[in-house]
Amino acid sequence: MIRLDAAAAGFAQDFTALVDARREADGDVARDVAAILRAVKDDGDAAVRAFTQRFDRHDPEESGWQIDRATCDAALAGLDPTLRAALELAHGRIVTYHAKQRPADSDGVDDAGVRLGARWRAVAAAGVYVPGGRAAYPSSVLMNVVPAKVAGVERIVMVTPTPDGHVNPLVLAAAALAGVDEVWRIGGAQAIAALAYGTGRIAPVDVVTGPGNAWVAEAKRQLYGVVGIDMVAGPSEIVVVADGANDPEWIAADLLSQAEHDPTSQSILFTDDAAFGDAVAAAVDRQIAELATGAVARASWDANGAIVVVDTLAAAMPLVDRLAPEHLELAVGDPEPLFDMVRNAGSVFLGRHTPEAVGDYVAGPNHVLPTGRRARFASGLSVLDYMKRTSFLGLDAAALARIGPAAVTLAGAEGLPAHARSVAIRL
Repeated sequence: MIRLDAAAAGFAQDFTALVDARREADGDVARDVAAILRAVKDDGDAAVRAFTQRFDRHDPEESGWQIDRATCDAALAGLDPTLRAALELAHGRIVTYHAKQRPADSDGVDDAGVRLGARWRAVAAAGVYVPGGRAAYPSSVLMNVVPAKVAGVERIVMVTPTPDGHVNPLVLAAAALAGVDEVWRIGGAQAIAALAYGTGRIAPVDVVTGPGNAWVAEAKRQLYGVVGIDMVAGPSEIVVVADGANDPEWIAADLLSQAEHDPTSQSILFTDDAAFGDAVAAAVDRQIAELATGAVARASWDANGAIVVVDTLAAAMPLVDRLAPEHLELAVGDPEPLFDMVRNAGSVFLGRHTPEAVGDYVAGPNHVLPTGRRARFASGLSVLDYMKRTSFLGLDAAALARIGPAAVTLAGAEGLPAHARSVAIRL
């Protein structure tokens, strides 16, 4: 774990190293993924089957390529009532939040008599990737499928790996609750390729979303343009800005909520109280020993964790913006002044009683968020990721007479006489 003090000599250089640290896939992953994509494009189902046998250790010809809706419905019906109630609460809140994101069409006539507007339409088919390796996440099913449903996508296809043929019933229950149309027992880069290119069994989709490992992220990156993607997601990260009035056990738990995801996850605390920072570090060590995920959390915290002491919390905010974190907690009594200073963050959690983990499940906003400093230019998954906007315009003779001559002039200036003629011939 890295300890930095903003008042120390060499802080600027050390903090820049923290910002620039790479925790994502290297060139070997890119090369391997490219080979997988080529194989699936060329050989379709046969390649997907071979990769599934190799990486997930089951043969889809024997274990089954798909999981039918009846099996998903049975998984939902068989849930413990308390667990089902929690899943339904999460689903309802996610639906409510995302319903407010649906954009409105526009249509009007301007002063020149030109009709102008835009229509929003959902893509026809969306593919959703749900991890099934290190852990299985029903929350990811809801977060990816709900905005697609709200957008009006007609065909929603879920792919999820089933290592050794094991199927996670909670993931199937979430798929039933959210209304997934197809569930395929495939994962990894080969599943992303199948969604993008299509195979004999699987029809291609228009957009692919959902988190995954380095191979999944790299496959999405390489296939962007063949299909739309939500983002290229890297390892999870959290930044907590906290003063000494917090309980250090609370803040330690928040930092570990991301550290337990993966050894490459990153957890950073900014505080204006050095003694509090020490107390949080001690609490992290105590809590790691109690976690079933302690080995992963320890690897993450030791390699990528950091505590940064600053003169004031306001002074921390430009540093936070440089990190552009996936998750940002402002654990202070009045978070608004600090919140007003935030430019770059995937999602912000305001106040001492808003742990990031509540946003992973039941708050409503999407938990699929930009990582690796991409919050500088990207946003979390939303209804808009499953929609596209088509502009339209309509002119009558009078409107063309008003604005057409300027178009002719500009086309001539650009050396495009056919453009100019297509307007001028109507004038």
